[in-house]
Amino acid sequence: MKLKLGVQLFYNMGLRYTSYRILHEIEKRAGVLEKRHPYSFKNKSSQSLEKWRLNTPDFVIKEREKLTFFKSPSPSLKEKLNLIKSGSLFFFNREWIEIGKNYDWLTNPVTNYKYNNSLHWSKIQDFSAENGDIKYVWEKSRFSYLLTIIRNDYHNDEDNSSFVFDEIENWIKENPINQGPNWKCSQEISLRIFNWCYALYFYKNSNSLTEKRWSDIQNVIYASLHHVFHHINFSRIAVRNNHAITETLFLTLSEFLFPFIPETKKWAKKGRMWFEKEINYQIYPDGTFIQFSMNYHRVLIQLLSLGLSMTEKHGKKFSNSVYNRAELSLNFLFQCLQNQNGYLPNYGNNDGALFFPLTESDYRDYRPQLNTLHQILKGIRLFDDFEACQDFNWVSDISKEEQGIKLEQKEGIVDFPYGGYYLIRDSDTFTLIRCGKHKDRPAHADNLHVDVWHKGINYLRDSGTYKYNTSNEMQQYFTGTGAHNTVTVRENSQMLKGSRFIWFYWSQAVKAKLIETESAYIFKGSISAFRYLNPKAMHSRTLIKSKGKLDWEIKDRVDNLEEIHKNQIWHFDENNISFHATINNCEIKSNNIKSFNSLYYGEYIQGKAISFSFENEIITKLTIQ
Repeated sequence: MKLKLGVQLFYNMGLRYTSYRILHEIEKRAGVLEKRHPYSFKNKSSQSLEKWRLNTPDFVIKEREKLTFFKSPSPSLKEKLNLIKSGSLFFFNREWIEIGKNYDWLTNPVTNYKYNNSLHWSKIQDFSAENGDIKYVWEKSRFSYLLTIIRNDYHNDEDNSSFVFDEIENWIKENPINQGPNWKCSQEISLRIFNWCYALYFYKNSNSLTEKRWSDIQNVIYASLHHVFHHINFSRIAVRNNHAITETLFLTLSEFLFPFIPETKKWAKKGRMWFEKEINYQIYPDGTFIQFSMNYHRVLIQLLSLGLSMTEKHGKKFSNSVYNRAELSLNFLFQCLQNQNGYLPNYGNNDGALFFPLTESDYRDYRPQLNTLHQILKGIRLFDDFEACQDFNWVSDISKEEQGIKLEQKEGIVDFPYGGYYLIRDSDTFTLIRCGKHKDRPAHADNLHVDVWHKGINYLRDSGTYKYNTSNEMQQYFTGTGAHNTVTVRENSQMLKGSRFIWFYWSQAVKAKLIETESAYIFKGSISAFRYLNPKAMHSRTLIKSKGKLDWEIKDRVDNLEEIHKNQIWHFDENNISFHATINNCEIKSNNIKSFNSLYYGEYIQGKAISFSFENEIITKLTIQ
């Protein structure tokens, strides 16, 4: 069996991935990574603070004294500032957790496990029951909370620069170079320096930024760039998702931000080449994204906004293909957005990431980030909402003439066949059907999932993600088919679950078509799924949405898995939706099943779900009352 699964892994992931993972494991065990990423660096190219202040390279913002956009005094920002200074942190853009004023940067606040900061990062275990989820340790060391402090100081005319630089200084002290958990992930390293740049530029003239602190920060910046450059293949080959885009962007922008480091010319040249290659690979020709995740797609939007803003400011724009993919990517998310609140389906992995929280909007509101990229690309706002437009002020100060046409949401049908998304927007309703052919690693076993919205309310929903490091039972649930609005076979998922982020026997779309008739919108699709039960197994789904009505008809058929019971599953939560299922024109009763709803990373609530058992074919009519 292990040999068979090994062949499956090789078939799915390819020679490049498989050979690299083997080599990486050998290098880790042989101590090669430890030698490649030494414990100390002597930055021979450090620049004096005075010289940097006199000739500061352009960033996306200037020092606070030169910022001129509208100030809006905010009690909310003041409240958040007080919580941060009292020892709390806003974890995953959702939950305030008290970690203490003297937090050590190493302790998981949920499990109280303290990582060893004398161990080389290559020896740190990131997934274990004892440690808990390492993201709880990485969260503060990402330093996104500095942006909340900066925004407070700008809008409320305060100066907390002393606190900010005390935090950075303390982090440097407690996290020796290339030691401990906070040096393990190159993406976290890249984000940390980006957020430090916001602090360095905003508080550029603060007396709290001393020569000693500036020297120490430069040393960490140099070590961070060195780490990312010399470990970039892990993200480009083994991970290949938003991690690779973050890190290659960090290298690309290094020549602009840190020109006093001679190596940045080489690092930036390579980084730009890799970044453009990743953008053109990871963003499909229809604008959908390699990770099949709405939230990770927004991460991509933020990175594109930062990258385009910086390269335009320095007169070294990316190629036209990057701009083309950026606009296509923006369009996909915009077509999925609910205008009433800015929400999108909670589809795919959702780890609570919002790298640069630059507004007071709720985490699930995508309008600020979409507006910023739209304004950078087209010189015109996508939304008129004041809060949604605040994000742009912190990402770009370049005024453009209006270029091109403002994006518009399409009524009726629109499909994204490369990613496998089929959308129906009918008046106040929105329906998403997923029917994808995977050439890249899927995260959830959710093919033929259906999401239904009405007036901004999610009536048929995805269960979400919860945590990456949790019990096997919870991980199997949230990533499995049973957490989605589709069909299971004997409670089995469409694909066979491996360890962590691995699936075997990927489900694949065989056909998919979305059409409009005079009275309805009709989707017909089929997938090859459950192949580990029978290589010829097939699941077909037909969805009919009546025009101007709040009803949907879904027909499911499973072939080549006879005499095995199937379950058609619906996660809904709202009480005013009815289900009427029939088999051979005979009505059948539903079964209440377990359902969890994780709208934000690290938390879930008990949800509602029903299933209908069937053998081969079932027709279910859904109506919102």
